Amino acid sequence: MILHARWQGAHCDNRPTLVWLHGFLGSGQEWQPIQDLFSGWPQLSVDLPGHGGSRAQRVEGFAELSARLGATLQSHRVKRYWLIGYSLGGRVALYHACRSADASLTGVITEGAHFGLATAAERAQRLASDRHWAARFRQQPLVETLEQWYRQPVFADLNQAQRAALIALRADNDPQALAAMLLSTSLARQPYLLPESQRLARLHSLCGEYDLKFQRLAARSGAPLTLIPAAGHNAHRASPQAFAAALMQKITA
Repeated sequence: MILHARWQGAHCDNRPTLVWLHGFLGSGQEWQPIQDLFSGWPQLSVDLPGHGGSRAQRVEGFAELSARLGATLQSHRVKRYWLIGYSLGGRVALYHACRSADASLTGVITEGAHFGLATAAERAQRLASDRHWAARFRQQPLVETLEQWYRQPVFADLNQAQRAALIALRADNDPQALAAMLLSTSLARQPYLLPESQRLARLHSLCGEYDLKFQRLAARSGAPLTLIPAAGHNAHRASPQAFAAALMQKITA
């Protein structure tokens, strides 16, 4: 089975494909403002299970999801590629790079992505939290759950207008699909990838200047870290021009 994905540009022998992986609640379409600034590159926007054109799909965990990502790349005849992932998409990119990718992977760019939890106690705590959120998605009106979701500390930089815009954007999601995806890709179920990620040849992190939590996490990896000014956790949405400029530096270095 392959994931729904949208191809842009022509296949190109002298440039790798930019493969875009969105975050939880999003879709591949949300990268478009950034993608417009890379019009000379071949690009593939992937919808993760439970989201966008893949909303009817379910996975049991990261291994199955990584296998579907690999099959999707193969179906689009992707030869060399960068993985660019935000939040959940960044975690998927890290897993695929560490556990499934071959020499055709040029490098990985993550934005606000977690390497995983190191202890059983941390994983148990996170699983309990994600089960609580999954119950909210299943039982409450979606708009009410989204309002609560975007009140979490990681989104503290959002003002009311920005929060309302995100809620309106996400309100057409399927809450049952979201709940299933949240649990199957919980941080509690993700392997602790920090040691493996430190062996990747090309790994870069982009992070909003206000996103202190993920700045600390990125710094632990030892990988190059670029701060995006005037941005929080969702830096590519808050500052698309600055994000694109930083990304261009990474993929052409």
